[in-house]
Amino acid sequence: MSDNEKRARTLAVTAEERLSAGERLAYGCGDTACNIVFGMISTLLTLFYTDYAGIPVATVGLVMLISRIFDGTSDVIMGFIVSRTKSKWGKARPWILWMSVPYCIAAVMLFTVPQTSASLQFWYIFITYNLTTTVLYTAINVPYGTLSTMMVRSSKERDLLSVFRMSMAPIGRIISVTFTMPVVKLFGDTEQAWYKAMMMWSFIAFIMLLICFMKCKERVQIETAEKTDVPVGKNLKALAMNPYFWAVLVLWTVTCVHGTLVGTDLPYYCKYLLGNDSWMYSMLYLAEAGTLVIGAMLCPMLLSRFSKRDLSLAGCILAIAAHSVLLLNPRNFTLVLVSSIVRALGEAPLTAIVFGMMGDVVEYGQWKTHIRQEALIFGGGSLGFKIGTGITSAIITKLMDASGYMSFAGGSVAQPKSALAMIQNIYLYGPILIWAIAVAVLAFYKLDKQYPSIMDELRQREARGEM
Repeated sequence: MSDNEKRARTLAVTAEERLSAGERLAYGCGDTACNIVFGMISTLLTLFYTDYAGIPVATVGLVMLISRIFDGTSDVIMGFIVSRTKSKWGKARPWILWMSVPYCIAAVMLFTVPQTSASLQFWYIFITYNLTTTVLYTAINVPYGTLSTMMVRSSKERDLLSVFRMSMAPIGRIISVTFTMPVVKLFGDTEQAWYKAMMMWSFIAFIMLLICFMKCKERVQIETAEKTDVPVGKNLKALAMNPYFWAVLVLWTVTCVHGTLVGTDLPYYCKYLLGNDSWMYSMLYLAEAGTLVIGAMLCPMLLSRFSKRDLSLAGCILAIAAHSVLLLNPRNFTLVLVSSIVRALGEAPLTAIVFGMMGDVVEYGQWKTHIRQEALIFGGGSLGFKIGTGITSAIITKLMDASGYMSFAGGSVAQPKSALAMIQNIYLYGPILIWAIAVAVLAFYKLDKQYPSIMDELRQREARGEM
């Protein structure tokens, strides 16, 4: 058998490979773990800083805004590191093991702000926030996302991996975010109670990261006669010339912005506008996250009839319509609850499918530029997550500070009407704006139609030992 025939046979086996349900569940455990920790960071961390640690909201916003400067490069750097990693476990998989313990320890440190001078508190939260998000989260999440393209090459299988991933991601947020406030109340409703809660969540995250590492294997090996160690400049140029990379980056950012916007503002909304800081937030968050899980699980059946783009577009339109109903009576808890549930059904398709779309972007990039960029493309996706969470949190805190919001450690304080109006407006109009952006991007997304012919040509090239 010739070398070309061997390559063609290897490619055919890889393309037809099917993952077991156990492997899909193990892969999903990785995002459950990430969301147990990062769900807290992107939702309740701001409330902890302002209303328990007593950090001025302006200081919190400044830390998050400055931190985005570092995020702009860390994900791309990690993408290059993963592409050049060589170990007995592969390129992406070992990073999940290596970074699991440091990541969980750093997450606990976020919720142990020392009661000292304002200057030292600023530097403490700046260092711990960036250590957790810019360094350690990046070192886990970029390899984790890249791993899906190294486990299997079939677009259908990658879609299923994406569905499992994004069905299990909200479970992480349900575990931590939904139960944190009741646990904090149980432990005394103090700053120390948050530390104890985060210890619990971090331990669960660590176990799930180990499951992901042990059960997921890297199988896809693209062997060609061409040199694959592409210079950095050429790699970046190829990425910049991939229009679907930018489209999917925006779509993933939209889902992250929504989660951060609702997760960060909703605790304040419940506390100051609905008059409840104990169970309402947990119920609303659980309703949305739980519905998101159910909706994501339905996606494989719907994908047999609709394209990824069409299904996502319909969902985004539903999300806008469901949230717009809330404008009729924004302080009615029942209406907020129903709106959250229906909105989550609309969010589910794009949330569940976006990483399957990102896998398709890898194939498109190889077809167009003759350079395969799994780690760099998923590194860009991680950047979208950072932008979606960090900048959104920074904007929210800046708006609240401008409206006169007053931080108060150990309870609540009567907020000025301008602050209450700002909290309400962020929750009412923010989701409508960001899902409208998703609708606009999806209206021009055509990769689903091009994909079959792209894969046919790639198979022919690779059978000849070409990229």
